[in-house]
Amino acid sequence: MGNDTQNRITYFTDSTLNGIALPERFTFPFYYEPHPLTQIAASELQDYLETQTDLDHNFGLIENQQGLVIGKMFGVLIVRDTNGKIGYLSAFSGKLAGTNQHPKFVPPVFDMLLENSFFLKEETILNQINKQIDILLSRPDYHKLKSDLEQFTVQSETEISAFKKQVKTNKDNRKKDREVQKTLLTEAEYILFESDLIKQSLRDKRELQVVLTRWKQLLAETRSGIAHVEDHVEALKKERKEKSAALQQQLFEQYSFLNKGGKTKSLQAIFSETAFGKPPAAAGECATPKLLQYAFLQGYEPLAMAEFWWGTSPKSDIRKHKQFYPACTGKCQPILKHMLDGIPMDENPLLINLGENTTLKIVYEDDSLIVVDKPAELLSVPGIQIQDSVYTRLKSLLLPVEPLIIHRLDMATSGLLVVAKTKEAHKHIQRQFLKRTVIKRYTALLSNSVEQEEGEIRLPLRVDLENRPRQLVCYEFGKKAVTRWKVVQRNSDTTRVHFWPLTGRTHQLRMHAAHEAGLNAPIVGDDLYGTAANRLHLHAAYLEFIHPNTKETLRFEVTETF
Repeated sequence: MGNDTQNRITYFTDSTLNGIALPERFTFPFYYEPHPLTQIAASELQDYLETQTDLDHNFGLIENQQGLVIGKMFGVLIVRDTNGKIGYLSAFSGKLAGTNQHPKFVPPVFDMLLENSFFLKEETILNQINKQIDILLSRPDYHKLKSDLEQFTVQSETEISAFKKQVKTNKDNRKKDREVQKTLLTEAEYILFESDLIKQSLRDKRELQVVLTRWKQLLAETRSGIAHVEDHVEALKKERKEKSAALQQQLFEQYSFLNKGGKTKSLQAIFSETAFGKPPAAAGECATPKLLQYAFLQGYEPLAMAEFWWGTSPKSDIRKHKQFYPACTGKCQPILKHMLDGIPMDENPLLINLGENTTLKIVYEDDSLIVVDKPAELLSVPGIQIQDSVYTRLKSLLLPVEPLIIHRLDMATSGLLVVAKTKEAHKHIQRQFLKRTVIKRYTALLSNSVEQEEGEIRLPLRVDLENRPRQLVCYEFGKKAVTRWKVVQRNSDTTRVHFWPLTGRTHQLRMHAAHEAGLNAPIVGDDLYGTAANRLHLHAAYLEFIHPNTKETLRFEVTETF
C-alpha cells in the first residue's frame, strides 16, 4: 500500500479491495460489527504500532518501559477520496506521546498544544496560581499556626475544664461552710463571714474570666494567622476557577465540527441541546470525530469506521488489547449526531427487537405468583423503544390480573424470573430479595481458562456516566458488589462456571467475569465487556425462595445448553 503522509491517507491496493464489497451505508458507531476493510486497516495500524520506534508513549506493553502507563483508543475511517480511490485514515483519542501532531494520524479538530496558543498561555497562568497555592500551604509558619491551634485548643479545654471544676468545688465548700458557721457565729460575725465568702466567689469568677479571655484571645490570634493564609488561598482558588471556566468556554468555542453538508457547529452549541447543557471534559478529542472532521475538510466520503483499544487495560474499565469497541455515548453521541447528519447509516441494532420470535415459558403458576423461563434477548420490562417484554406478555396472558415485577434479568440473559400476581405476594417476595434470603444461581460460559476452582469476587461498581450502560470498578464511589463462583467444567479454551450473586448490581456478573481483578474471562457473547457471539452465554438457572402464603420453600431449576 502507498502512504500519502501529506494527506494522512493510506490507500488500499486493488488486490486488497478485490472481492470485498464496499459498505452500502455508514457504520452505526455505537454498536457494530467491523467491516472487513476496517479490520484490514486496523490490522495494518496495529502492525505499525508494534513496529514503530518514534512514539515515546508507554502503553504498558513493554516491560520496564519508563513513563506513566496510558492505553489508548485508536480509530480507522474508510474513505473514498475526490478521485474515487479507497483508503483509510487513522486517529487516536486525546494526546499521544504528549502531543497532537503525528504524521501517521489525522490532526485534532483543534490543537490546544500549538506553540504560543491561548491555551498554553492560560495554562501557564493557571500553573503559576497552583504554584502560589502550594507555596502558601507549605509555609512553615502556616503549619506551625495549624499545629499551635490544635495544641492550644486541647490545652484551653483542659485548663478551663479544670478551673471550672475548681470553681464549683470552691462554691460547694462555701455552701457547707455557711451551714456550719450559721450555728456557731453570732449575727455580726456571720455577716463578716458571709462578706468574705462573697469576695471569694467574685475572685473565682474574675480569675475564670481572666483564663477564658486569655485563651479566647490566643485562639483568636492563632485562627486569624491561619485565616490570613487560607483567605489568600481561597482568593487564588476562586481566581483559578474563574480563569479555568473562561478557558474551558474558549476551548469549547474553538472546537467546531463539520458535517457532510458543510455546516459547522461548535462544541458548546452541540451540547447545549443535551440534558447536561455543556460538554464533558475532553469532548471532541475522541478518534471518530477527528477522523470525520479531516475527511470532510479534504472532501472525502466516509464509508465505515471502527475503533480498537491499544495497551494494557485501565484499572476501572474493561478494555482489552486490540479489541474493537463502539464510540462512547457521553462524549461522542451528540457530536456524531451532527457530523453524520445526512449520511445513510446502518440501522441501530439496539432498536431491533431480537426477542420478538422467542417463547416465554411458564415454569410454575398459582394464585399468588408465576415463575417464567425468560429467553435471551427479551426485555424484563418495556424499554423506551421496545415494548415487548416479560411484563407485556404476562399482562396480556394474565388479564385482568396485573403482573408485578419483583426483579429483572438483563435483556441478553436468559433464565428464571418470579413475578407476583398480588400486592401481598409482591411485598413478601420483594422483602426476601432485600434481605438477600433468595438463592439465585447462574450458569455462564467464560471465554478463557480459569485456573482456580472457586472463590469470591469483591469489586465495587458504578455506572460509567460518559458511556452508559457500561459499568466501572470504582473503590471511591462504587456500590458493594460480591459474587461467589465455582468452576463446573473446563474445555480447551472456555470454562463453565456457576455464579451466586450475593448483591444485585447492574452487569455485576458480566463485570466480575471480565475485569482483570475478577476472573479476567469475559462471558462468551458479551458484546459490552467481551466479544459478541450468537448470544450472551449467561443463564439464571436456579431460584429458591419462600412462598408468600404457604411458607413452603420453592425451588426451581432450568438448565440451558450453550
